[in-house]
Amino acid sequence: MLRLKPRLTPILSLPSTAFFHSHFPNPRFFYSTSLPQTLPISSSSSFLPPKPVFSLNKAATFNNVNLDPRFLSCCMPEQRLKVAVLLSGGVDSSVALRLLHAAGHSCTAFYLKIWFQEDFENYWTACPWEEDLKHARSVCDQVYVPLEVVHLTGEYWKNVVSYIIEEYKCGRTPNPDVLCNTRIKFGAFMDAINSMDYDYIASGHYANVVHPSADQIDKPSILELSKDMVKDQTYFLSHLSQAQLKRLIFPLGCLAKDEVRQLAAKFDLPNKDRKDSQGICFLGKIRFSDFVARHIGEMEGIILEAETGDFLGKHRGFWFYTIGQRQGLRLPGGPWYVVEKDVENNVVFVSRNYFSLDKRRRLFRVGSLKWLSGSPPNHIKQLQCKVRHGPGFYNCSFELVSGEYGSEDVAVVCLHEDDQGLAAGQFAAFYEGQTCIGSGVILESWDDQGFPVCAKALEIARMEDKSKLGKPVKIKAKAEVPPEISVHNDCIELNRSLISF
Repeated sequence: MLRLKPRLTPILSLPSTAFFHSHFPNPRFFYSTSLPQTLPISSSSSFLPPKPVFSLNKAATFNNVNLDPRFLSCCMPEQRLKVAVLLSGGVDSSVALRLLHAAGHSCTAFYLKIWFQEDFENYWTACPWEEDLKHARSVCDQVYVPLEVVHLTGEYWKNVVSYIIEEYKCGRTPNPDVLCNTRIKFGAFMDAINSMDYDYIASGHYANVVHPSADQIDKPSILELSKDMVKDQTYFLSHLSQAQLKRLIFPLGCLAKDEVRQLAAKFDLPNKDRKDSQGICFLGKIRFSDFVARHIGEMEGIILEAETGDFLGKHRGFWFYTIGQRQGLRLPGGPWYVVEKDVENNVVFVSRNYFSLDKRRRLFRVGSLKWLSGSPPNHIKQLQCKVRHGPGFYNCSFELVSGEYGSEDVAVVCLHEDDQGLAAGQFAAFYEGQTCIGSGVILESWDDQGFPVCAKALEIARMEDKSKLGKPVKIKAKAEVPPEISVHNDCIELNRSLISF
């Protein structure tokens, strides 16, 4: 039986009984005790005094803080709840905690310690977790909220980090943020506190969950876009299950980022001026390329121009690159973009014509589909789609087809606009208006609209002795550079801050 000691430094350790599919991410955990299908009722709730319902259009004082009630509209202020709050030490989760506290809920904060391996001491010493925990404690001490430290390092390594490494070895680009949400924050952690009778689990995500009324409890909870479309994180939450979604509150779903900063100042949070974190949480200050080199290694390969087959240079291993990437190529006369990879022969194909209109992708396949309601949407011809985190959507339609060898269904997605930054392993999230309805993993299978690689380049890629190529060709300046169309800021959001050399 799991035990949490009260106060600031208890540790939870969990059995390593969760597992994931060997090819596609499957965030579903298979523990001996599954998550409840209905929301547990806190045994302590009946001992709390009733709380009056108030209007959200007038300013009021909550726990000695003069607060506009509209800021509490995503906090279920009309109820008195027992809430487990995930606290990272950042501004967003800290404001979420204070809003829930201001709404009168009984809160306990949890800091998840997810990255420590004794034989990786160089990574551990560079990880800023101690500073994060210090800020988290200071925020809790302001309002006398208990803080628990939970160890999920084994689960994080097995269900997120190891998966990421294996996917990169296969030439795919996984999304660690989606996996961390489904498998750790709202997976292993949710399972760990399942017996503690918390009504809900809360975090500082920018998203909104609409739960059914008490007389319609059998209806599904709905994940909706947040008020701040730039910060919106429904993309990272799109692979949750209905059982997970039913237990979540996101207090920041009704707020814009500037309002969150204003509230941090109003609450006089000790971390009110702290900058937002960037990159993958387990890396700390370590560059992603250094992490990959440590765990996968390096293997010299060649870079070929997709249109001509010209030998342009060498690289450290195809796993350092993803479709749409331009940083780290170190080629003159650019910008150059990665357009294809030959995983078997360790060859990276690049082009300066990345934004050429006749080489864009609209059609792609998505597997490992998960629908937040539990079933596919009815109107599959009138959907919107996100293929990366950010405010941009595409109108799309898709067709469900049977997978190979009788495996699970696959969605063949058709975007109504062009996109050339589709990377296998990333997630595609689907929406009906304001509602996120689910997501799946982008597969390698493309149609004939993919970026064409010439026959000469393919032949050179298959050469066993590439030393016969001699020296790289001298790259000539491009005669005409078309206006760069930045549909999604250098493509893949994951590589915006992670892949740099």
